[in-house]
Amino acid sequence: MAKNKQNCNQEMEHLFKEHFPMLCLIAFGIVKDKDLAKDIVQDFYMSYWQRREAVAITISFKAYAIKAVKNMSLLCIEKAKKEKSLLQSLNTPQYNDPEPMDPPNTNGRKIQALINELPESRKQIFISAIINGRSYAEIAEMQGISINTVKTQMKRAYAFLRSEATENLLHFFLWAALFSYCIT
Repeated sequence: MAKNKQNCNQEMEHLFKEHFPMLCLIAFGIVKDKDLAKDIVQDFYMSYWQRREAVAITISFKAYAIKAVKNMSLLCIEKAKKEKSLLQSLNTPQYNDPEPMDPPNTNGRKIQALINELPESRKQIFISAIINGRSYAEIAEMQGISINTVKTQMKRAYAFLRSEATENLLHFFLWAALFSYCIT
């Protein structure tokens, strides 16, 4: 019994080493994201491992794996489109100037004006990270994009704010962002 299990493990390891790079290329050709492609192929192997006794391969493991990875990649794209559509259908609040209750907060209005100048998707990513305190991974999953895209958009948002804001305004903004993050 132990030998059979060891043989099964060795066979699975061999299948993984032999086909993983090719399957990653196939998934990448569909999803256009290296990390996501690797995740899809790893998910395929996990699924296959869990269901290996119930799976009936009629042609070859390679043919079965290629078809399964293609299907999983297409499902991943479909899921990302649905999530993106859902996010777009939600009314994201516009960050307009609130009516001042105290003396006018010019720094707050300047920050809001600068944030509103960001492209819409960058603004949503920036607000999700800074104001709502979401992680890059959460944002990437919500928007159906890669973590690297989130990082790039955040870097560009910070660069824009640095180029447009005065030093006092940046200190105020960072303090306000930290304060709102600590409250949530």
